[in-house]
Amino acid sequence: MEMLTLSHVKKSFGEKEVLKDVTFSVPEHTVFGFVGQNGAGKTTTMKMILGLLPCGGGKITVNGSPVCYGNTPTNQYVGYLPDVPEFYSCMTPMEYLRFCGEITGMRAGEIKSRSEELLRLTGLHGEKRRIKGFSRGMKQRLGIAQALFGHPSLLICDEPTSALDPVGRKELLDILESAKEQTTVLFSTHILSDVEKICDEIAFLHEGRIAIRGSLEEVHKRRKASGTELETERGEDAGRLFKAFPFLKRTGRNILLLEDPERLPGILHFIADKNLRILRIERQETTLEDLFMEVVGK
Repeated sequence: MEMLTLSHVKKSFGEKEVLKDVTFSVPEHTVFGFVGQNGAGKTTTMKMILGLLPCGGGKITVNGSPVCYGNTPTNQYVGYLPDVPEFYSCMTPMEYLRFCGEITGMRAGEIKSRSEELLRLTGLHGEKRRIKGFSRGMKQRLGIAQALFGHPSLLICDEPTSALDPVGRKELLDILESAKEQTTVLFSTHILSDVEKICDEIAFLHEGRIAIRGSLEEVHKRRKASGTELETERGEDAGRLFKAFPFLKRTGRNILLLEDPERLPGILHFIADKNLRILRIERQETTLEDLFMEVVGK
C-alpha cells in the first residue's frame, strides 16, 4: 500500500512557481529520501502534506485519505519533525513526553510505557538534564521521540541531519532506519551520503519537478559506471601508460581514469608486456552525487 501519494502537485508564491508538477508515492514501511538543493521546494512540499499550505493544483493523499488545507484529518496519521524543533526547555525528556501524552488524552500507564520505549529508541533513557542543556543532536533525537509518540503511520522529517556533526548524524540515521519497523519515514535532505546509507527509495526534486524517482538500485542503474581507475606504484609507469593511451585521464600523479571499458583489455596487455607495477585497478561506481550533479546540470 502507498502511505503517501502526490499527484501533479503545483504551488506558486505570487509569480514565482515553486512546484510545477510533483508526482511521487511512498510505500508503507520504507525510508524515502526527498532530495533537492536548498530552496528547491522540499519544505513547501512537506507543509502541503501537513495541510499547512494550500495546493495550487493536484492532489495529496495520506493513508488513502485526501489532505485538506487548514484542518486536515489526515494529520492523525502523521508525526512531524521540523528542521529546528522547539521544546519547553525547563522540562526533562520524560516530562516533555508526558506532557505530549496528556494533551492528546492518553492514559497515564500508556504515556509512561510509550515514553520509556521511545527514550530507549532514541538513546535518551535515563537522561535527567533539562532540555535547555541539550546539544542539537539530543534535541533532534527528542524531536523524533515526540513525533513517534502517537504511533504515526507516516513520520515526516525536514532536513533532520543538516546541522549535526558526523556522530550526531549517524545516531539520527540509525534511529530513522530502525523506525521504519513502526512507521513509514519521509525525510528531506541535500546530504546525499545520508540517503545512500538508509533510504529504500528516493526522489530528486529539481526546478519544480521530480527529475529522478525509484529505488536506490534503480536510480544507480540509470547511469553507467563512471570508469575504471588505474594506480601505478611509480610515477614513470603512469607516464608511460598515458603516453601510450592518451585517451586516459590523469586524476593524480600515479592515477589514471579510463572511461571506455572496452579499451581495458588492450591496456592490461600493455601493462603485462611492459611489466609495469600496478597497485590498483578499480571500477568506479556511479554515486548519487554524480547523478545529482548531472540532474542539476553542474
